Amino acid sequence: MSGHRAKAIRRAATTAAPSRSGSDISATRPAVGKPGAPISFTEAMDSPALFGKWFSPPESWAAWRVVAKAIFAEPMTPSEVEVFTRHTGRQTPPTEPASETWLAIGRRGGKGWFSAAAAVYIACLRQHRLKRGELGRVMVLACDRDQAGETFRYISELIDSIPVLAAMVQSRTKESIDLNNGVQITVQTASFRRIRGRKVIAAICDEIAMWFSDERSANPDTEILTALRPSMLGVPGALLLCISSPFARKGTLWTAYRDHYAKDGDSVLVWKASTLAMYPGADRQFLDREFQKDPMAFAAEYGGEFRTDLESYIGPEAVEAVTVKGRTVLPYKPGRAHYAFMDPAGGSGGDSLTLAIARCEGNRSVICRIAEWRPPFSPVAAAKEVAAILREYGLDRVRGDRFSGGTWKDLIRQHGIAYDFEERTKSDLFHDFLPLLNGRVVELLDHRRTINQLLALERTTSKLGKDSIGHPRGGWDDLINSVAGVAVLVAGHAARPSSFVVEIVTKSWTQRADPTARVDDDRGIVVQTAFGPERYRDPRGDDPDRRGPASVTHDVDDPSHRVECRACRRAWRSA
Repeated sequence: MSGHRAKAIRRAATTAAPSRSGSDISATRPAVGKPGAPISFTEAMDSPALFGKWFSPPESWAAWRVVAKAIFAEPMTPSEVEVFTRHTGRQTPPTEPASETWLAIGRRGGKGWFSAAAAVYIACLRQHRLKRGELGRVMVLACDRDQAGETFRYISELIDSIPVLAAMVQSRTKESIDLNNGVQITVQTASFRRIRGRKVIAAICDEIAMWFSDERSANPDTEILTALRPSMLGVPGALLLCISSPFARKGTLWTAYRDHYAKDGDSVLVWKASTLAMYPGADRQFLDREFQKDPMAFAAEYGGEFRTDLESYIGPEAVEAVTVKGRTVLPYKPGRAHYAFMDPAGGSGGDSLTLAIARCEGNRSVICRIAEWRPPFSPVAAAKEVAAILREYGLDRVRGDRFSGGTWKDLIRQHGIAYDFEERTKSDLFHDFLPLLNGRVVELLDHRRTINQLLALERTTSKLGKDSIGHPRGGWDDLINSVAGVAVLVAGHAARPSSFVVEIVTKSWTQRADPTARVDDDRGIVVQTAFGPERYRDPRGDDPDRRGPASVTHDVDDPSHRVECRACRRAWRSA
């Protein structure tokens, strides 16, 4: 920034701004090697010539002034230190500007205007050492395009309403503003692919708690920050400002709070406050109504608290332990019973049609095949493809939910496939699936979309204390629903009696019989005896197509037994 422009900004701000003591003013001068500014951030917030009219009345923004002083290490009054301690858990105000600042603040607490003002202040009012031809960027990252556009409107309005800043604009697009000091303000959706290879002097991550976490997406919040931090390396005074209303106890916002809250002297500053604490003028009657509707949701939305009723379904370590690396599909295995489960969809909208096939090996549910049809697709054509995959595994039936009132049952029946309705809810299936994962009695395919959906599942608790498991807001669970359904289906069959003991009493043929020679088939268990195969079924099972036998005791000398046992009749006649 040129000396003439710096003097103009300072003159414009101080002519209308309240006077400050000489010691306070000197405290804002930059140390050697750090970027400077002709005016501090709090002075800019107070100045009618700059941001003053946007942060009025002053008492409504008093807490935000303390936030600004904490970020840039400006001196605080005793009352401001009290506010600082209340919301950071620290006893001593910082003496050095923060390298990272994490603000967990309730909704409608003023986060949008503060983040926009911080972006404009850093881009327009601070001095940056840029080489000739080098472009420094102030990035505002948001979880989606609409939210990024909202922040951009705030930034544009701030700049356009201040003549000395509007004069700095050289060009602008829908997502960026280029300034004549070599700085570009850019607003974009959060993506780790779009922030590499750039010099970033500040990054403001808006509503970061709503970004996809590691468990949800191939573009997770941790990867975005991992790509972002090197772009700020070696930039004097670079600032990472992450601001959001809190949500579940996971993701980068929760990690920062857990690791850095109430840590005196830490260069990473964490501030947590409710909506009323940051904006005393909020409508209290509205907040009271929201609290009555759902106290748990209110605590996160307006209370600045992380939700305790939202927990991760399972951790990545447990999932990794049951995932077979490099295995993407298993072919049909003769002699093994295979099962299928599908999650139907209509072909439009956002839901996918998914199919999972598994078999039982020992006590394990082994996933063999995962198929997905993403919208848009034709249900008629997809039903034909589903039937073809099922026939590859020797299957003539599939289980699924009651989607579309039996429409899919009719579609799949046209191809000779029976459709059995699953009576359990999706949440119940996930509940039954969890012991299989933790007990490591399931083998998952190395299918990234399925694994992401599994790791994204959340356990929620209603106001009545009822647990529910499902996908998070904006997420999907089509693939993992099919996988969980077929794994639970296989486990249910494996848990039934699948073997029996044959006790041979008669001496005439015990040496010739081999009671351990038995194999499974689709209708029960077959035992190979000296007189031919015998099949046994367990009448206690509830599936007529898959029943194990009860214990059987052979006694050739028992007439009543010979009436029911063909093998014993043959043995008795030949003796």
